[in-house]
Amino acid sequence: MAFHRHTGPGSYTVGTMSERFDCHYCRDPLQGKKYVQKEGRHCCVKCFEKICANTCIECKKPIGADSKELHFKNRYWHDTCFRCFKCYTSLVNEPFMLRENNKVWCSNCTATEDAPRCKGCFKPIIAGDQNVEYKKMVWHKNCFTCSQCKQVIGSGSFFPKGDDFYCVSCHEHKFAKTCAKCKNPITSGGLTYQEQPWHSECFICSNCKKQLGGKRFTAVEDQFYCVECYKECVAKKCAGCKNPITAGFGRGTSVVNYEDESWHDYCFKCTKCARGLANKRFVCHNGKIYCAECPKRL
Repeated sequence: MAFHRHTGPGSYTVGTMSERFDCHYCRDPLQGKKYVQKEGRHCCVKCFEKICANTCIECKKPIGADSKELHFKNRYWHDTCFRCFKCYTSLVNEPFMLRENNKVWCSNCTATEDAPRCKGCFKPIIAGDQNVEYKKMVWHKNCFTCSQCKQVIGSGSFFPKGDDFYCVSCHEHKFAKTCAKCKNPITSGGLTYQEQPWHSECFICSNCKKQLGGKRFTAVEDQFYCVECYKECVAKKCAGCKNPITAGFGRGTSVVNYEDESWHDYCFKCTKCARGLANKRFVCHNGKIYCAECPKRL
């Protein structure tokens, strides 16, 4: 952006004629009268203003012999008309910018007009103003506010939603999922179990309190247990091998229950011939399990 200065008055002379000369146009005698000499020709003031005077680009009137004329790039102004189009400050002896429609602007108004506009108040953001930029949009710092609570976000964290912006607190209450355990908003991370959201730190083993995200676990009556705690505290002991029955954790998925005792399916076998009896007929004799044939041989 370049600012200019006008180049002063046009090339003509005004004076009082002491010699015998006639007006070049109307032929009236000029001796003893005020005259204007332009381009080697002498003319009376009236003819000068009618024929020779430049027209002010601002007021559209002739610039008479008694007026002060300013010109720039073949454009002419009365000195009193050479003012900023925006603030009307006189630009005589001041830098200016010639803009559209041949309007002259002072440097301050030019800077303000060309400055980016605040998305909030639509006023210009001038050099030195604190501002916030986001996706080619700009705000005064104090104009960048939460769409919900209207508090200034400024340079703080925010969440965009369409054309709206939310502070962290309002975004949590308006959009964030609520943890199934603590009922507080989940602002980042978290996990889902049976279509319910959880904080990672809330989805823990009921016994040892270790986080279960990404690990094997089992649920018992709305309580969650890691593999180790389930074996130690919850799982039934196999009546055959005396080890925990960890259904769902590796071998021994199926469980055989009889009266008050339980077995791994592979441990439920005939006491005499060791034949597997899961899903087969069996006989209980003196507290022991037999296949249908072996009790006959006892």
